[in-house]
Amino acid sequence: MTPTDYEYLRKILKDHSGLDLSADKQYLIESRLLPLSRKCGAPGISELVQKMKGGSSSITAQVVEAMTTNETFFFRDKVPFEHFRDSIMPEMLKARANRKSIRIWCAAGSTGQEPYSLAMSLKEMGAALAGWRVEIIATDLSTEVLEKSKSGVYSQFEVQRGLPIQLLVKYFKQNGELWQISPELRAMVQHRQLNLLHDFSQLGTFDVIFCRNVLIYFDQETKISIFGRLAKAMEGDGFLVLGAAETVVGLTDVFKPFPDKRGLYRPSGARAGSAQAATSMPKIAAMAGR
Repeated sequence: MTPTDYEYLRKILKDHSGLDLSADKQYLIESRLLPLSRKCGAPGISELVQKMKGGSSSITAQVVEAMTTNETFFFRDKVPFEHFRDSIMPEMLKARANRKSIRIWCAAGSTGQEPYSLAMSLKEMGAALAGWRVEIIATDLSTEVLEKSKSGVYSQFEVQRGLPIQLLVKYFKQNGELWQISPELRAMVQHRQLNLLHDFSQLGTFDVIFCRNVLIYFDQETKISIFGRLAKAMEGDGFLVLGAAETVVGLTDVFKPFPDKRGLYRPSGARAGSAQAATSMPKIAAMAGR
């Protein structure tokens, strides 16, 4: 891969996904794109770039997917799901007691472990959610990971990472070496492709937004824009959950940290007019009713 090829790929990735690669990430591109090059019949990345420059939108889309697919696993990092169980939902149950409905958005939901972890958490609440309507919106840029999420099928290795054995037995059915999450849980999560760089106002407003481990790949200007638009997509008393390495501090005043809860934020009074414009696509909706 020549320096010119690398700069071309950096620009393509920034323009299409917001991924902001530093000048020393050639190894990352090589590890992700060499297998794709062979799949596309190109001897190497330079030849892959030539196909892209030749106008192959299909290959460009595959390159973006290969570079933006990130690792995930059930109940990843544990703490956000403890916040969800112990802080977010108890407050939401009180605040939404009259309307008995709640909307949750998993931005960058990947292969489904995060939205299904939330669905299991909700099911474990039992009678507390009787009669409630729950929407879980799971979105991702990659159509490939969304298809896997829809199927709800995971390998033995995947279900062993972070998933308590009692939840595996309760909510999954084994089929040979694979495990499929129950139809009831799959029905709680609907899927849409969405690019966070684009307008997502058509999704409506949410009570809870999980946007974890994706903003770390964006530059500061893009983060500020997304935070502003997330604030506009959230109810005034809602919750934003970020990844362990992400924060709003020093970037925006539309959210404020929730006291003593790492990674948990709430809209501030400044949220109403400070969002910056951008563009996006549709997202998910899910139902959980008892």
